[in-house]
Amino acid sequence: MDCTIRPAREEDAAALAAIYAPYVRETAVTFEYEPPEAGEFRRRMAAIQARYPYLVAERKGEVLGYAYATPFHDRAAFAWVAEPSIYLRRDARGQGLGTALYARLEALLREQGVVSLCALIADAPEEDAYLTHASVRFHARQGYRSLGRYPGCGYKFGRWYDLVWMGKELGERGC
Repeated sequence: MDCTIRPAREEDAAALAAIYAPYVRETAVTFEYEPPEAGEFRRRMAAIQARYPYLVAERKGEVLGYAYATPFHDRAAFAWVAEPSIYLRRDARGQGLGTALYARLEALLREQGVVSLCALIADAPEEDAYLTHASVRFHARQGYRSLGRYPGCGYKFGRWYDLVWMGKELGERGC
């Protein structure tokens, strides 16, 4: 894999919005109905980067994907748990970019003292035209384990989708 993983920059917003838009319009991977514009992406990026890493994978100056973490919950007691997210350009999947992005993200989160990750993943009992089990399989390959399922909590494309919680321990819990 010949890509660079680096912190996201403000000027990446349009490329990241373009990567995310097909997931919003054509899949149930995200429960957003309308893709955010570049300006909204910049706002979201700045808010996330105030606390957590926001990474971009690029090859020859071309942005192929991104990953970031957000707070699991806003209460102080949850400061050591984060929620990761990842999106790859469709033609960049299956090349190891997701694994590389998550590895770097997890390393940075460990340095920040995050001890566990909790991913919320859209899923359905049976795959359909809008949602496969690919994200659940990806997270399992990254060492995440199933923590539970919330059935029918997201509605998109005229049907109800589940959320699967998957978790990964990054470090020891100390006092």
